[in-house]
Formats: sequence, structure tokens, C-alpha cells
Amino acid sequence: MTPETGSTDLWKITLGELDEKMGVKIVEESVDRVVATMPVEGNRQSFGLLHGGASLAVGEAVGSWAAVIHASTLGKTAVGVDVSATHHKSAREGLITITATPIHLGGTLTTHEVLITNEAGQRICTLRITNLLLDRKA
Repeated sequence: MTPETGSTDLWKITLGELDEKMGVKIVEESVDRVVATMPVEGNRQSFGLLHGGASLAVGEAVGSWAAVIHASTLGKTAVGVDVSATHHKSAREGLITITATPIHLGGTLTTHEVLITNEAGQRICTLRITNLLLDRKA
């Protein structure tokens, strides 16, 4: 997840294995906003609802990507240190949208709000993620 050593170019998102299995697609990536989508189908729990763990996994990924993009402007990388989520509404089908926006972009810590919404724009889940910015290892 780290950009090339010594580079301060904006880091570009590369999906990991879990992201690919969950069907995540990147829509937008910048320091100001990272947006992705994910299908509910294939990410449901046994009662037919979007799995809360799937919401947390995709929300943490999108929030972490946003932090790493910011960190790359400083020649650093980011690691998650805290994530919390509140589930507001369930989903049984369709596509969810995951949007990370910064609350705080510091030189040591970042905090992002991550909103997960359904196709009607209704809030499914709200996450807050804090990442520690670290110097890249040579």
C-alpha cells in the first residue's frame, strides 16, 4: 500500500484480495475524497442483509486509502489505529456507495468520516477511521 520510496506523487489505489472478492470498484480518488461502490449481493449475512462486517471492511479500506493518498503528499504512508462504525439501516440488494472525506489531515494523524449509502442515497452506515502517518521504510 505504499508508494515508491522517495516519491511524493499521489498514491494510486490498488485493490487487495478481499476488495476484489467483495466486488469493490473505485469511482474517485483524491486527497479530498475517495469514492467506491460494492454490491450487496455476495456480501450478505445469513438473514439476507448486508453483513455488518462487510460494511466495516469496505469502510476501513476506503478510509485507509484516503489516508494513504494524503500521506503520499508528505512522502509518508499510513496505518490504521482506530475504526468505529454505526449501522443505521439494512440493505438486501443493490449497490452501496462508500465515500471517505477528511475530518483532519495532519502530519502525524488523519481522521476520515466514511459514509455508506444505498442507491436511494440513504445512510446505511457511518464510520470514523484514524490513521497514523509514518515515514516510509527504505
